[in-house]
Amino acid sequence: MQKILVIEDEKKILEIVEAYLKKEGFEPIMCDNGEQGLESFYDKNPSLVVLDLMLPDIPGEEICDEMKKFNNTPIIMLTAKSTIDDRINGLSIGADDYLIKPFSPRELMMRIKVILKRYGQLESLSDVLSFNQGDLVIYKGEHKVKKLGKEIELTPVEYRILTFLSDNRSMKFSRDGIIDKVFGQEFEGFDRTIDVHIKNIRKKIEDNPKEPVYIKTVFGFGYKFEGEFDEKENKTQG
Repeated sequence: MQKILVIEDEKKILEIVEAYLKKEGFEPIMCDNGEQGLESFYDKNPSLVVLDLMLPDIPGEEICDEMKKFNNTPIIMLTAKSTIDDRINGLSIGADDYLIKPFSPRELMMRIKVILKRYGQLESLSDVLSFNQGDLVIYKGEHKVKKLGKEIELTPVEYRILTFLSDNRSMKFSRDGIIDKVFGQEFEGFDRTIDVHIKNIRKKIEDNPKEPVYIKTVFGFGYKFEGEFDEKENKTQG
């Protein structure tokens, strides 16, 4: 069981994150100040650190710097600072990721898994995702999607959008957010191009594309995935 060290002075955030970490099978180490956090870091040897930048005793930047001098344990920074300069500064001192408050605990869990996988500490995320009692099944290892047991043809772009949204189910994403997370600088076109891709995906995975049950429109914002996750059917390797 991998240890995740969380250094955060807000009690409510600590409690919520601890509950989510336990649910995901991690061993949480919770600290509400920098001094205690550094002691736990040296003593417990965590696989990853979630670090709030605005702590009451020691600035998070100093803690990050000390940890990176000791070893290369991955660090996700939590902060209310949201400017581009703040993000660049956080990443420049060694953070592996940067999450702005308020944040979704589910997004934090996904980012933790992605970073652990990148560092070779997590074999893989779920390879098979089943929704709505097997109505829609995504075979990530094979880049294959089935609807009612029959394989459907998705373009590479459609597949990437579908797997991203299903991995982050129930989270809301703007069009620009989907572009940033799925394509980054690879994307060429307008944000409304995402609407076209979503429309095409719906034609292939929805019983009634005009009344979707999987990819829902968040009016005035963007999209979210709402398929019902089949707990017993889904498989995880590692």
